[in-house]
Amino acid sequence: MRKGLAVLLIIVFMLSAGGCGQPGAAAETSPERLQIVCTIFPIYDWVKEILGERADEVEVTLLMKNGADLHSYQPTLWDMKKIAEADLFLYVGGESDFWVEDVLSNLEGKGHALNLVEILGYRVMEEMHLEGMQKRPGEEEHEHGEAEYDEHVWLSLRNAKEACQAIAETLCELEEKYAGLYGENLRVYKEKLEALDREYQKVTKEPEPVLLFGDRFPFRYLAEDYGLTCYAAFAGCSAETEASFSTIAFLAGKAGELKLPVILSIDGSDQKISRTIASNTSTRDQKVLVLDSMQSVSEDDIENGESYLGIMERNLEVLKEALGPAMIGTRHTDTEL
Repeated sequence: MRKGLAVLLIIVFMLSAGGCGQPGAAAETSPERLQIVCTIFPIYDWVKEILGERADEVEVTLLMKNGADLHSYQPTLWDMKKIAEADLFLYVGGESDFWVEDVLSNLEGKGHALNLVEILGYRVMEEMHLEGMQKRPGEEEHEHGEAEYDEHVWLSLRNAKEACQAIAETLCELEEKYAGLYGENLRVYKEKLEALDREYQKVTKEPEPVLLFGDRFPFRYLAEDYGLTCYAAFAGCSAETEASFSTIAFLAGKAGELKLPVILSIDGSDQKISRTIASNTSTRDQKVLVLDSMQSVSEDDIENGESYLGIMERNLEVLKEALGPAMIGTRHTDTEL
């Protein structure tokens, strides 16, 4: 992989001066126009919010669109050229971004690069391995190896606040004359994030909240923010698609024991495992709902006005149903123990 990437980087050097347009895109961009490249949708949307009325005057490029998955994404020649030309490049910085280091060191881009994991620092946590979760091949032999950090940091409204602060500060540095505008847009957006955070706190306050995923579990940060107890079939970055009998039996038993009204799947899933779990609980009356991890946002979704806040608001509605009346009285609060 690295040898192939090196060859592509050489080609990028050769083509950068002459232009290399993406199909359907203009081959040249105005050198005066600020160019920003983002790997994932949440970062892209945060940048747009902070730019505000200037969003149409800045070239903001999203690399992972049309359902591209962070965990399997490979940059194209066009992607690397855009990064090399960017004034600002923003990426997650987790294990799935192993390719970024090579691109930045070889292309020596002219602009700034912001790494979300580095920005968040102490808030970044190790990937969570939950009770009953399907183990990945060879996991038993590597349990005491190097820590694997959960890269789904954007699924926390509190992380989003910190990330937006760093993005706004960098934009102010790049365009000092618009610092007042960017600062005000940041203030307004942070207030929206804080208001939604308060709504999440209300929904998850009592009783002790429990969620069960018949799917991957990219919601470590959401769970940490609101004290959620979670069960899931796979870890957040797992590539597994088939769960063992013991995993399904454990999750179905847990859903029945706790009288959970909902089995969760994530965006892009075929929901097969969630439906199998739901059909094997003691009551067999659980709904299967989707909690959106923003890993399947398409260009069409963006054109239709999709936003980070909009998705997190819909996720809140899903949580209300997942933590609904069936949960009341099934678990003890700390004051009752």
